[in-house]
Amino acid sequence: MIVERLELVDFRNYHAARFDLTAGTTVVVGDNGHGKTNFAEALAYLATLGSFRGAPPEALVRVGATMGIVRAQLRDDDGRASLIEAELVPGGRNRVQVNRQRLGRARDLLGVVRVTVFSPDDLTLVKGGPAERRRFLDDTLVALAVKYDAARLELDRVVRQRNTLLRHAGGRLDEPATVTLDVWDAKLAAAGDQFGYARATLVARISDHVAAAYERLAGRPTAIEVRYEPPWRQVGLAAALAEARETDVRRGVSSVGPHRDEVELSIDGMPARTHASQGEQRTLALALRLGAHALVADRTGSSPVLILDDVLSELDPGRAAALLGHLPPGQIVITTAGAVPPGAQPDRVLRVVGGTVAGMTAEASG
Repeated sequence: MIVERLELVDFRNYHAARFDLTAGTTVVVGDNGHGKTNFAEALAYLATLGSFRGAPPEALVRVGATMGIVRAQLRDDDGRASLIEAELVPGGRNRVQVNRQRLGRARDLLGVVRVTVFSPDDLTLVKGGPAERRRFLDDTLVALAVKYDAARLELDRVVRQRNTLLRHAGGRLDEPATVTLDVWDAKLAAAGDQFGYARATLVARISDHVAAAYERLAGRPTAIEVRYEPPWRQVGLAAALAEARETDVRRGVSSVGPHRDEVELSIDGMPARTHASQGEQRTLALALRLGAHALVADRTGSSPVLILDDVLSELDPGRAAALLGHLPPGQIVITTAGAVPPGAQPDRVLRVVGGTVAGMTAEASG
């Protein structure tokens, strides 16, 4: 699947703009603050229904507008064309249409478009807290199979309900609260064991892809390890919850389960978060994204759109050249604040200036 055209209406700083993309590599050039990342954010929104920058939905709509629109013309691998339109309504319900037919739920769009995004903020995949790495695994699971989105939402719902009960208990369980907690423990154990197994299977499948990507970028053999081995999986979540019940009641929070897990990353046997240089950490973060990209392409039979958002300037010249020299097949979008990077060999170059796309029908304000 490729995105042939992306149209934006009242999205971020764009009033109305159109990006005609190529099936190969498109480079989008523009000074900082002119809309390059806003374009990348809109393209990725169609795959995730969220901002990879962590922005709330209302921030995606241009200031003063009542609604934003992201519209994309797609071409499937078999040549079929399709049209996706997402309407973003601040404070309201977002709406999505595929080929002019409205979907019952916006989340039904998941799986229609797949993207892989790497941005400078992805350094937090390695340097940040466990939640960043959990989100990376879970987003990859959803890219592999949409069913994991429902599984993740159900797990989050059960954890919230259990935490609400624990907070209301005030450190002591009466008989009704005990019975209710037993119910939520059973639900959490069922959902958590299933999700933990999915994560563990994913890590086993992705590890070789990540190690290979790191070696290509670094230009030397390197021992890279991705480990997901939460202690509760050794005994099962039901037993772990029973053991932690007294602590959970006292603290008013669920202390064990997939929502608290760590994903451990190491380079040459040392923890990457605390012992690697920033260059090594950034290379590992990029290798994680490229590894997930390769796995999704292998498992689904179709390469996601690869978006490299202003990251080449964050890499040393050797690793930037290695990245451009080993780009995976498929549609690639590179944004950059400087000149077209040497070695990029783009099929098309677009320039963004103040929310307008140079040389194309586009206009913007702000």
